[in-house]
Amino acid sequence: MKRDDKCSFCGRSRNDVRLLVSGVNGFICDECIRQANEIVNENCRMEAPDCHSLKIRKPKEIKEYLDQYVIGQDEAKKFLSVAVYNHYKRFMQPLSDNDEVEIEKSNIILVGETGTGKTLLARTIAKLLDVPFTIVDATVLTEAGYVGEDIESILTRLLQVSDYNVEQAQRGIVFIDEIDKIARKGDNPSITRDVSGEGVQQGLLKLLEGSIVNVPPQGGRKHPDQKMIPVDTKNILFICGGAFDGIKNKIANRLNSRVVGYNSDKDKDKIDFNNLLQYIAPQDLKSFGLIPEIIGRLPVLTHLDPLDREALRRILTEPKNSLIKQYIKMFKIDDIDLTIDEDVLEFIVDKAVEFKVGARGLRSICETIMMDKMYEAPSEKSKKLTISLDYAKACLEKVGTARLKQS
Repeated sequence: MKRDDKCSFCGRSRNDVRLLVSGVNGFICDECIRQANEIVNENCRMEAPDCHSLKIRKPKEIKEYLDQYVIGQDEAKKFLSVAVYNHYKRFMQPLSDNDEVEIEKSNIILVGETGTGKTLLARTIAKLLDVPFTIVDATVLTEAGYVGEDIESILTRLLQVSDYNVEQAQRGIVFIDEIDKIARKGDNPSITRDVSGEGVQQGLLKLLEGSIVNVPPQGGRKHPDQKMIPVDTKNILFICGGAFDGIKNKIANRLNSRVVGYNSDKDKDKIDFNNLLQYIAPQDLKSFGLIPEIIGRLPVLTHLDPLDREALRRILTEPKNSLIKQYIKMFKIDDIDLTIDEDVLEFIVDKAVEFKVGARGLRSICETIMMDKMYEAPSEKSKKLTISLDYAKACLEKVGTARLKQS
């Protein structure tokens, strides 16, 4: 190459740039490559709604996909599959001026004990549909002007995961976790300002129903001189989840209040008091502390069953991303073949049931058992590793059970 070669785009010589790439009949410098890359990325972001087709799946197909990752919870999967299918079918239809029927949003609320799979269900559906997805903790939200995060920060996070592509964000999924923590303290309207409870519920109404919201691009507090991004929430699917600790008592009171007259004993026999969440109704959410307006904007209400021993045992090994498969893969990266005895799996499940820690607790128990081996095995010459029942018991006895019960 000659030393006086120049960039065919900007005209700078080789001495003025860090890199000059040669082509058939010309050259391009590193600075022009960077600018061209930015132009291409911006153009792709603008055309994304057209070139990035949405994967619409039928309800049965959605449930079959969920079955690969989530054990049990068939009713919740069915409700979710139908609601998600109807939601995306709704806004994929072409608009017509002559069409007088407008299909409304079907936001979802999931009620279930901690560790039963609420967040996993939402994340798995977002993965299947390949749409922007974000998880927001409702406990940090407050009314505008108070310490905490504004309601609009929910949409800020959705924009961030969409690379600030508004069109992509406007068809995303938002999972609002711990929705029960913003319930007001009683069934009666508060006479004092409840900035992290009823006030947040009032602020969520415009997001859930569907309106154009001005969102600060970097989050935080809004101020008059700040540039805002308008986001239409009409086609954003909101999935709310919460444990609603104590709502079983309200369900039981409602069911018992109906059991009167000659058929009272017969009606009581039909009630499964071991799983009262299956009888949950909107009036129970109202009694718990959600305002009627927000309940009306979450029309799809379903529950998650508590995990029994059989479900916990299946969770360990059956899903595509089960805990045991993850450990086997981690050791396989170091060319180590991991084998876990069957009675060890039964022991792990027994401890999870004893400690009442749910599916999340399975991970804590497994980590306790595997920690020493994960520390030692990569440095050892042996390429085979077997976890026995005696070793698992010794590991749990060494750390004590108090820490596991608190996890």
